[in-house]
Amino acid sequence: MELYIVRHGKTYWNNERKIQGWADIDLTEEGRRVACESAEGMKDIHFDAIYSSPLKRAYETACILKGNRELAVIVDERIKEIGFGALEGADFTKIRGEKTSKFTAFFDAPECYDAPEGGESIQAVCDRAEDFLKEIIEKHKDDERIMIVAHGAVNKAMMHYIRQNEIKDFWEGSLQRNCGVTIVACRNGGFDVIEDNKVFYEYKKKGWE
Repeated sequence: MELYIVRHGKTYWNNERKIQGWADIDLTEEGRRVACESAEGMKDIHFDAIYSSPLKRAYETACILKGNRELAVIVDERIKEIGFGALEGADFTKIRGEKTSKFTAFFDAPECYDAPEGGESIQAVCDRAEDFLKEIIEKHKDDERIMIVAHGAVNKAMMHYIRQNEIKDFWEGSLQRNCGVTIVACRNGGFDVIEDNKVFYEYKKKGWE
């Protein structure tokens, strides 16, 4: 089995550097354009199922990537983004460096991250991501290829299960670009990361990050 774990296209809050978790923010036109280019780049890859976060930035990306395939996009609550509670919509650039901010440890020391009011712990996200992956692997055949379209942190939570690393290494590997794809092979109960953060669009030429 192969898993294509995809991050959604760029949103308005990505552009504005706002913290974005459960807030349901639209893709920008650039985000849709990059998703369309990614769809073109993957048009000849066969997929047996497509799963998406319920948040519209991921769902719209999944629908674009689906292209002409006669597949339903299956929505699963377990792969929505981590919730940031009271910090949703805050300026990322302003609070990341504040020593008193609960967000500071999120990237720099995830093992010490203390979820803000109304938010989720990293462990909680890892638990639901693990539950989702176990079900997908049990449900689908060994020779199938599955696309999963979700978000930066929950995708890392899936990789946490795949890599069996510690929470302190939660961000191991590169940070997924918008519409970046991490390809993982599942064989004999084990995992092999084939490619991390592959892109199917010309981000270097066009300056899209």
